This record gives sequence, C-alpha cells and structure tokens, in this order.
Amino acid sequence: MKTVLVTGPAGFIGSHLSEKLLSLGYKVIGVDNFDPFYSRDIKTDNMENFMLNPNFYFYELDLCNNNSLDQLNHEIDLVIHLAGKAGVRPSILDPQSYIDSNISATRNILDFMRIRGIQKMAFASSSSVYGNNAIVPFTEDQNVDNVISPYAFSKKSCEILNHSYHHLYDLDIINMRFFTVFGPRQRPDLAINKFMSLMTKEEAIPVFGDGTTARDYTYVDDTVNGIINCCEYLFSNQKVFNTLNLGNSFPITLSTMIETIATTSGIRPIINRLPMQAGDVNQTFADISKAKDLVGYTPKITFVEGISRFVKWFTQKQSILTVA
Repeated sequence: MKTVLVTGPAGFIGSHLSEKLLSLGYKVIGVDNFDPFYSRDIKTDNMENFMLNPNFYFYELDLCNNNSLDQLNHEIDLVIHLAGKAGVRPSILDPQSYIDSNISATRNILDFMRIRGIQKMAFASSSSVYGNNAIVPFTEDQNVDNVISPYAFSKKSCEILNHSYHHLYDLDIINMRFFTVFGPRQRPDLAINKFMSLMTKEEAIPVFGDGTTARDYTYVDDTVNGIINCCEYLFSNQKVFNTLNLGNSFPITLSTMIETIATTSGIRPIINRLPMQAGDVNQTFADISKAKDLVGYTPKITFVEGISRFVKWFTQKQSILTVA
C-alpha cells in the first residue's frame, strides 16, 4: 500500500482526490489549516465521506510554519501539494498572504521532502500563469513571464522553485496547471456556485464585462483522474520534471455558462452588468496533447453534463439545509 501526503484535503479538489485515492487502496495523510477564506463547516462537510476511513490520517497544521510537518511520522511515498490560497481578485488586495501561503509553504514542503528523503511530488499550479496570452490554445512551452495577478505570480514562482529543488536534490516533480475546475463541492466564491446560490435566492448575479470572456471549464472528476495519472507516472519514472495542462480544451463563454445553469436549473438569472475586474484574463484554453501523450490524460465529462451534476448536488444540499 503506497502512502500519499495530500495537502488541502478539506478543499474542493483535495476532498475529491482524497476520496478517490482511498477507494483505489492508497493510504492518505491529509494536512489542512482550514484557512478562513471560506467556512470551516463547508470544509468539514467536504471530508465527511472519508474522514473515518481507517487509511486516512488527518493533521490540522499550517504549512507556513517552518517545522509544522515535523509531527508527521509516516513513511510517505509521494506528495500531492494542492494547499494554498486561491483566487485572483483577493490576491490583489493581499499579495503578501499569497507569497506566504503559496511560495513559502511550498518551500517548506520541498524542504520536508528533502530532509525525509521523499522524492516525488505532484504540484497544483494554475492556468492563471498564462496571463492574457494571445496564442491559443495554451501550450506548456509558451512564455509565462507576463502574469497579471499576484496569485498567478505565486504559482509561477512555485513552478520555478520546484525546478530548483529538482535540479539540486533530484526530486521528481510534475507541475499540474489546472483550468477552472468545477463540480460538486466547488468553492462558494467561484462563479458557478456563487451564481447558482444567488439565482436560487432570486438575487442579481454580478457579470463582469460583456459576457464574451471564456474559461476552459474542467469537471472535477477529470482533474482528479489527471492528478492520479500524474502520480502513477511519477511512481514509474525517475529524473522527472515536467509541466502539464490539465484542462478540457473547450472554452465556454461567460454568457453560455450562465445560460447553461439557467436551462439546467430552470431559474432565470437577474444580471447586474459590471466592468471587467483587474487581474481577470480574457480567456483560458488548454492544449492537453502533452498530458494525453505523457500520462494518458483524457477528460470525459462535457460542460453540460458537469453542470447537470453540479445542479443536482447543489439542490440536494439545499434540501438538506432547509430540513435542518
């Protein structure tokens, strides 16, 4: 039985990933600090399906503290580092917290690996590193020097930091660039969840720009399968340092996203048009051919099907809350 350290198992992607790893027979060590960016109760609920699994071991600690990982006494085969502060707009308001929670915390993870002799890591990066790159779809060999938010800067910095530890200490690392992941348990601040919540309350949804901005929405199950494929590749290979897009390669405009939610839920939105926000990119669009060739990554869930699954989950959660 292989043992995997997952940072951020209480989060949206981390909870789905931990649940899947446990179902596949892995032992999972989870580390989370319950960052107050959104409710601790939501994060606790995210873990309810696997918190009592005998192969899951949970530690509440802050990766920003230099020696916080010293208390882990497990033999660890691989690290999946998902934890960190997310969000473009909040990073503009508080860039230092993103430097601490993303860059410094990643350095602490890398030093923990170096000291403990853990050789392999799958790291959660972001499509935000591409900025407003005019060349689409985005390929991993494109120049990403022109990031337009502190969040994107922090993720690019981590990718570079990872390379330095690969070079100095022979750590095998894959930087995984996620593209707008959605599905059940999505963070409440993200557009699909936020819009559905406001529409249910018959409140206006904030729409920044004219609706033509586009995102390469990727269903969470596909992202999780991509992460696991990266881990299996790391287990089977040495001298690895690579960067892969884990997207869907099918951008959806903001207007289409809203219309799909409305059609699926049967709720018509009230739209509040607002100017474009600083730090937002015009579109994201992943070229996933490299990930397909290297690790067999093949997303399967269409945007319409993913929204249908999300609306079903959201409606069930609302019914439970109403009864409670």
